[in-house]
Amino acid sequence: MYSASKFKPAWWLTNAHAQTLVAKFFRRNQKLITYAETLELPDGDFIDLAWTERPEKNNTKPIIVILHGLEGSKDSHYAKGMLNAIRSRGWIAVLMHFRGCSGKPNRQASSYHSGDIRDIRYLTEQLIARYQHCAFSVLGFSVGGNVLTQYLAQVPNNPYRAAAVICAPLDLASCSAHINQGFSRLYQKYLLQMLKSSTLEKITTKVISNLNKRKIESIKTLYEFDDYVTAPLNGFTNAQHYYQQASGNQVMAKIKQPCLFIHAADDPFLNHQRSIPQQKLPKHLTFEVSNNGGHVGFIHGNNPLKPKYWLEQRVPDFLNEYLTIDTEK
Repeated sequence: MYSASKFKPAWWLTNAHAQTLVAKFFRRNQKLITYAETLELPDGDFIDLAWTERPEKNNTKPIIVILHGLEGSKDSHYAKGMLNAIRSRGWIAVLMHFRGCSGKPNRQASSYHSGDIRDIRYLTEQLIARYQHCAFSVLGFSVGGNVLTQYLAQVPNNPYRAAAVICAPLDLASCSAHINQGFSRLYQKYLLQMLKSSTLEKITTKVISNLNKRKIESIKTLYEFDDYVTAPLNGFTNAQHYYQQASGNQVMAKIKQPCLFIHAADDPFLNHQRSIPQQKLPKHLTFEVSNNGGHVGFIHGNNPLKPKYWLEQRVPDFLNEYLTIDTEK
Protein backbone atom coordinates (compact mmCIF):
# COMPACT_ATOMS: atom_id res chain seq x y z
CA MET A 1 0.00 0.00 0.00
CA TYR A 2 1.09 3.59 -0.57
CA SER A 3 1.06 6.19 2.18
CA ALA A 4 2.28 9.72 2.86
CA SER A 5 5.24 9.84 5.21
CA LYS A 6 4.99 11.57 8.58
CA PHE A 7 8.49 12.96 8.16
CA LYS A 8 8.78 16.73 8.44
CA PRO A 9 12.18 18.26 7.69
CA ALA A 10 13.90 20.61 10.07
CA TRP A 11 12.75 24.17 9.39
CA TRP A 12 16.37 25.16 8.83
CA LEU A 13 17.03 22.29 6.41
CA THR A 14 14.35 21.92 3.75
CA ASN A 15 16.61 21.87 0.67
CA ALA A 16 17.12 18.40 -0.85
CA HIS A 17 20.87 18.81 -1.31
CA ALA A 18 21.29 20.15 2.20
CA GLN A 19 19.39 17.14 3.56
CA THR A 20 21.67 14.85 1.54
CA LEU A 21 25.00 16.49 2.41
CA VAL A 22 24.63 18.00 5.89
CA ALA A 23 24.24 14.67 7.70
CA LYS A 24 27.70 13.65 6.51
CA PHE A 25 29.15 16.90 7.84
CA PHE A 26 27.38 16.69 11.21
CA ARG A 27 28.40 13.08 11.75
CA ARG A 28 32.01 13.22 10.59
CA ASN A 29 33.23 12.60 14.15
CA GLN A 30 30.56 10.10 15.15
CA LYS A 31 32.08 7.17 17.02
CA LEU A 32 31.26 3.57 16.21
CA ILE A 33 32.68 0.41 17.75
CA THR A 34 32.40 -2.70 15.59
CA TYR A 35 33.87 -6.18 15.50
CA ALA A 36 35.21 -7.41 12.19
CA GLU A 37 34.70 -10.81 10.60
CA THR A 38 35.84 -12.01 7.19
CA LEU A 39 33.45 -14.45 5.55
CA GLU A 40 34.99 -16.70 2.92
CA LEU A 41 32.63 -17.29 -0.01
CA PRO A 42 32.01 -20.50 -1.98
CA ASP A 43 33.46 -19.00 -5.18
CA GLY A 44 36.82 -18.19 -3.56
CA ASP A 45 36.13 -14.51 -2.87
CA PHE A 46 35.34 -12.91 0.49
CA ILE A 47 33.24 -10.26 2.20
CA ASP A 48 33.91 -8.39 5.42
CA LEU A 49 31.28 -8.03 8.13
CA ALA A 50 31.01 -5.39 10.84
CA TRP A 51 29.18 -6.52 14.00
CA THR A 52 28.00 -4.26 16.82
CA GLU A 53 28.76 -7.17 19.14
CA ARG A 54 29.79 -10.79 18.77
CA PRO A 55 26.70 -12.97 19.28
CA GLU A 56 26.91 -15.94 21.60
CA LYS A 57 26.10 -19.33 20.08
CA ASN A 58 22.78 -19.44 21.96
CA ASN A 59 22.04 -15.77 21.24
CA THR A 60 18.40 -14.71 21.58
CA LYS A 61 18.83 -11.02 20.75
CA PRO A 62 17.36 -10.01 17.39
CA ILE A 63 19.96 -9.72 14.64
CA ILE A 64 19.52 -6.98 12.03
CA VAL A 65 21.45 -7.24 8.76
CA ILE A 66 22.38 -3.96 7.03
CA LEU A 67 23.31 -3.45 3.37
CA HIS A 68 25.06 -0.17 2.56
CA GLY A 69 24.80 1.96 -0.58
CA LEU A 70 27.01 2.31 -3.65
CA GLU A 71 30.68 2.36 -2.58
CA GLY A 72 29.59 2.73 1.04
CA SER A 73 30.89 0.97 4.13
CA LYS A 74 30.47 0.80 7.90
CA ASP A 75 32.04 4.25 7.97
CA SER A 76 29.28 5.84 5.88
CA HIS A 77 27.42 8.35 8.06
CA TYR A 78 24.03 6.69 7.54
CA ALA A 79 25.47 3.26 8.33
CA LYS A 80 27.14 4.42 11.53
CA GLY A 81 23.94 6.09 12.65
CA MET A 82 21.80 3.03 12.04
CA LEU A 83 24.31 0.63 13.60
CA ASN A 84 24.35 2.73 16.76
CA ALA A 85 20.55 3.07 16.72
CA ILE A 86 20.12 -0.70 16.55
CA ARG A 87 22.65 -1.24 19.31
CA SER A 88 20.74 1.21 21.51
CA ARG A 89 17.63 -0.98 21.13
CA GLY A 90 19.45 -3.91 22.69
CA TRP A 91 19.64 -5.71 19.36
CA ILE A 92 22.66 -6.86 17.36
CA ALA A 93 23.46 -5.39 13.96
CA VAL A 94 25.77 -6.76 11.30
CA LEU A 95 26.71 -4.73 8.25
CA MET A 96 27.65 -6.73 5.17
CA HIS A 97 30.27 -4.96 3.08
CA PHE A 98 29.78 -5.61 -0.60
CA ARG A 99 32.83 -7.08 -2.32
CA GLY A 100 35.65 -4.56 -2.44
CA CYS A 101 33.96 -2.01 -0.14
CA SER A 102 35.69 -2.77 3.16
CA GLY A 103 39.01 -1.14 2.24
CA LYS A 104 40.43 -4.25 0.58
CA PRO A 105 39.97 -5.15 -3.11
CA ASN A 106 38.12 -8.39 -3.70
CA ARG A 107 39.86 -11.27 -5.43
CA GLN A 108 37.79 -11.52 -8.59
CA ALA A 109 37.29 -9.26 -11.60
CA SER A 110 33.61 -8.71 -10.78
CA SER A 111 32.76 -7.13 -7.44
CA TYR A 112 29.07 -6.34 -6.82
CA HIS A 113 26.16 -4.74 -8.60
CA SER A 114 22.60 -3.58 -7.94
CA GLY A 115 21.04 -6.98 -8.57
CA ASP A 116 23.71 -9.27 -7.14
CA ILE A 117 22.13 -11.34 -4.36
CA ARG A 118 24.81 -14.06 -4.05
CA ASP A 119 26.44 -12.71 -0.92
CA ILE A 120 23.37 -11.72 1.05
CA ARG A 121 22.00 -15.17 0.26
CA TYR A 122 25.15 -16.88 1.55
CA LEU A 123 25.41 -14.66 4.63
CA THR A 124 21.79 -15.39 5.47
CA GLU A 125 22.39 -19.13 5.23
CA GLN A 126 25.33 -18.79 7.61
CA LEU A 127 23.30 -16.77 10.10
CA ILE A 128 20.52 -19.36 10.10
CA ALA A 129 23.03 -22.15 10.76
CA ARG A 130 24.82 -20.27 13.55
CA TYR A 131 22.01 -18.63 15.47
CA GLN A 132 18.90 -20.75 15.76
CA HIS A 133 17.27 -19.03 18.74
CA CYS A 134 16.75 -15.47 17.55
CA ALA A 135 14.70 -13.40 15.14
CA PHE A 136 16.21 -11.75 12.05
CA SER A 137 15.37 -8.58 10.16
CA VAL A 138 17.16 -6.79 7.35
CA LEU A 139 17.44 -3.33 5.83
CA GLY A 140 19.17 -1.81 2.83
CA PHE A 141 20.20 1.71 1.88
CA SER A 142 20.15 3.00 -1.71
CA VAL A 143 21.78 0.39 -4.01
CA GLY A 144 21.77 -1.98 -1.04
CA GLY A 145 18.01 -1.49 -0.91
CA ASN A 146 17.66 -2.57 -4.53
CA VAL A 147 19.83 -5.63 -3.86
CA LEU A 148 17.64 -6.42 -0.86
CA THR A 149 14.46 -6.05 -2.94
CA GLN A 150 15.80 -8.55 -5.46
CA TYR A 151 16.86 -10.97 -2.72
CA LEU A 152 13.54 -10.89 -0.87
CA ALA A 153 11.65 -11.42 -4.14
CA GLN A 154 13.86 -14.23 -5.40
CA VAL A 155 14.22 -16.03 -2.05
CA PRO A 156 10.72 -15.79 -0.54
CA ASN A 157 11.39 -18.49 2.07
CA ASN A 158 14.04 -16.43 3.84
CA PRO A 159 14.21 -16.06 7.66
CA TYR A 160 13.66 -12.30 7.88
CA ARG A 161 10.63 -11.28 9.93
CA ALA A 162 10.52 -7.84 8.31
CA ALA A 163 12.60 -5.62 6.05
CA ALA A 164 13.16 -1.97 5.17
CA VAL A 165 14.31 -0.51 1.85
CA ILE A 166 15.56 3.08 2.08
CA CYS A 167 15.99 5.44 -0.90
CA ALA A 168 16.55 2.61 -3.36
CA PRO A 169 17.02 3.17 -7.12
CA LEU A 170 14.28 0.70 -7.97
CA ASP A 171 14.31 1.80 -11.62
CA LEU A 172 18.00 1.81 -12.47
CA ALA A 173 17.78 3.26 -15.98
CA SER A 174 15.85 6.37 -14.96
CA CYS A 175 18.02 6.90 -11.89
CA SER A 176 21.19 6.63 -13.98
CA ALA A 177 19.81 9.33 -16.27
CA HIS A 178 18.59 11.52 -13.37
CA ILE A 179 21.95 11.65 -11.61
CA ASN A 180 23.47 12.99 -14.83
CA GLN A 181 21.42 16.18 -14.63
CA GLY A 182 22.00 19.51 -12.90
CA PHE A 183 23.53 19.59 -9.43
CA SER A 184 23.17 15.80 -9.17
CA ARG A 185 26.18 15.49 -11.47
CA LEU A 186 28.36 16.32 -8.47
CA TYR A 187 27.14 13.17 -6.73
CA GLN A 188 27.77 11.22 -9.92
CA LYS A 189 31.33 12.55 -10.11
CA TYR A 190 31.98 11.56 -6.48
CA LEU A 191 30.67 8.02 -6.98
CA LEU A 192 32.50 7.61 -10.28
CA GLN A 193 35.81 8.56 -8.71
CA MET A 194 35.50 5.68 -6.26
CA LEU A 195 34.23 3.17 -8.81
CA LYS A 196 36.95 4.02 -11.30
CA SER A 197 39.66 3.98 -8.63
CA SER A 198 38.79 0.48 -7.44
CA THR A 199 38.54 -0.80 -11.02
CA LEU A 200 41.87 0.73 -12.05
CA GLU A 201 43.52 -0.81 -8.99
CA LYS A 202 42.35 -4.25 -10.08
CA ILE A 203 43.65 -3.62 -13.60
CA THR A 204 47.04 -2.65 -12.16
CA THR A 205 47.16 -5.85 -10.08
CA LYS A 206 45.96 -7.86 -13.12
CA VAL A 207 42.79 -9.07 -11.40
CA ILE A 208 41.04 -7.51 -14.39
CA SER A 209 42.70 -8.11 -17.76
CA ASN A 210 40.06 -7.43 -20.40
CA LEU A 211 39.37 -3.71 -19.83
CA ASN A 212 41.30 -0.71 -21.11
CA LYS A 213 42.74 1.62 -18.46
CA ARG A 214 42.54 4.75 -20.62
CA LYS A 215 38.94 3.98 -21.55
CA ILE A 216 37.98 3.79 -17.87
CA GLU A 217 39.82 7.02 -17.08
CA SER A 218 37.79 8.80 -19.79
CA ILE A 219 34.38 7.69 -18.46
CA LYS A 220 32.19 10.63 -17.42
CA THR A 221 28.84 9.08 -16.41
CA LEU A 222 27.53 6.16 -14.38
CA TYR A 223 25.79 4.90 -17.51
CA GLU A 224 29.13 4.72 -19.35
CA PHE A 225 30.70 2.92 -16.38
CA ASP A 226 27.89 0.39 -16.20
CA ASP A 227 28.01 -0.12 -19.96
CA TYR A 228 31.78 -0.67 -20.14
CA VAL A 229 32.56 -2.18 -16.72
CA THR A 230 29.58 -3.38 -14.65
CA ALA A 231 27.62 -5.08 -17.42
CA PRO A 232 30.35 -7.15 -19.14
CA LEU A 233 32.05 -8.16 -15.88
CA ASN A 234 28.77 -9.54 -14.58
CA GLY A 235 27.38 -11.31 -17.64
CA PHE A 236 25.10 -8.60 -19.02
CA THR A 237 25.05 -7.53 -22.66
CA ASN A 238 25.18 -3.80 -21.92
CA ALA A 239 23.97 -1.20 -19.42
CA GLN A 240 20.36 -1.34 -20.60
CA HIS A 241 20.30 -5.13 -20.21
CA TYR A 242 21.79 -4.80 -16.73
CA TYR A 243 19.28 -2.14 -15.69
CA GLN A 244 16.34 -4.15 -17.00
CA GLN A 245 17.39 -7.33 -15.23
CA ALA A 246 18.50 -5.81 -11.92
CA SER A 247 15.83 -3.17 -11.19
CA GLY A 248 13.80 -3.99 -8.10
CA ASN A 249 10.51 -2.34 -9.07
CA GLN A 250 9.57 -5.18 -11.39
CA VAL A 251 9.85 -7.88 -8.70
CA MET A 252 8.95 -6.18 -5.43
CA ALA A 253 5.37 -7.46 -5.45
CA LYS A 254 6.80 -10.97 -4.97
CA ILE A 255 8.12 -10.14 -1.51
CA LYS A 256 6.31 -12.21 1.12
CA GLN A 257 7.18 -10.56 4.45
CA PRO A 258 6.29 -7.10 5.77
CA CYS A 259 8.53 -4.56 4.08
CA LEU A 260 8.75 -0.80 4.48
CA PHE A 261 9.93 1.24 1.49
CA ILE A 262 10.98 4.81 2.27
CA HIS A 263 11.33 7.35 -0.52
CA ALA A 264 11.71 11.15 -0.71
CA ALA A 265 10.17 13.00 -3.63
CA ASP A 266 13.12 15.40 -3.74
CA ASP A 267 15.83 12.70 -3.69
CA PRO A 268 18.59 14.01 -6.03
CA PHE A 269 19.77 10.47 -6.78
CA LEU A 270 16.43 9.11 -7.96
CA ASN A 271 13.80 9.74 -10.61
CA HIS A 272 10.71 10.27 -8.48
CA GLN A 273 8.23 9.36 -11.21
CA ARG A 274 9.95 6.11 -12.17
CA SER A 275 11.33 5.01 -8.79
CA ILE A 276 7.85 4.62 -7.32
CA PRO A 277 6.24 1.44 -8.70
CA GLN A 278 3.03 1.95 -10.60
CA GLN A 279 1.41 -1.39 -9.84
CA LYS A 280 -0.87 -2.09 -6.90
CA LEU A 281 1.13 -3.42 -3.97
CA PRO A 282 0.15 -6.15 -1.48
CA LYS A 283 -0.98 -4.89 1.94
CA HIS A 284 2.15 -6.19 3.66
CA LEU A 285 4.31 -3.83 1.57
CA THR A 286 4.26 -0.22 2.74
CA PHE A 287 5.63 2.44 0.39
CA GLU A 288 6.05 5.73 2.25
CA VAL A 289 6.79 8.88 0.29
CA SER A 290 7.75 12.20 1.88
CA ASN A 291 8.00 15.51 0.07
CA ASN A 292 11.43 16.18 1.57
CA GLY A 293 14.35 14.18 2.87
CA GLY A 294 16.94 14.16 0.11
CA HIS A 295 18.99 10.99 -0.34
CA VAL A 296 19.28 9.11 2.96
CA GLY A 297 19.01 12.42 4.83
CA PHE A 298 15.69 12.81 6.68
CA ILE A 299 16.99 15.28 9.24
CA HIS A 300 14.44 16.87 11.57
CA GLY A 301 14.31 18.75 14.86
CA ASN A 302 14.26 22.39 15.89
CA ASN A 303 17.83 22.78 17.13
CA PRO A 304 20.51 23.13 14.40
CA LEU A 305 23.14 22.17 16.97
CA LYS A 306 21.38 18.91 17.82
CA PRO A 307 19.81 17.53 14.62
CA LYS A 308 17.70 14.38 14.79
CA TYR A 309 17.79 11.56 12.27
CA TRP A 310 14.29 10.33 11.55
CA LEU A 311 15.30 7.11 9.77
CA GLU A 312 16.96 5.85 12.95
CA GLN A 313 13.61 6.06 14.73
CA ARG A 314 11.20 5.10 11.96
CA VAL A 315 12.99 2.00 10.68
CA PRO A 316 13.70 0.33 14.06
CA ASP A 317 10.12 1.13 15.15
CA PHE A 318 8.80 -0.66 12.08
CA LEU A 319 11.07 -3.68 12.54
CA ASN A 320 10.20 -3.87 16.23
CA GLU A 321 6.60 -4.71 15.35
CA TYR A 322 7.76 -8.09 14.00
CA LEU A 323 10.75 -9.01 16.17
CA THR A 324 9.01 -10.70 19.10
CA ILE A 325 10.66 -14.03 19.72
CA ASP A 326 8.39 -17.05 19.34
CA THR A 327 9.21 -18.87 22.57
CA GLU A 328 7.28 -21.98 21.51
CA LYS A 329 9.86 -22.81 18.84
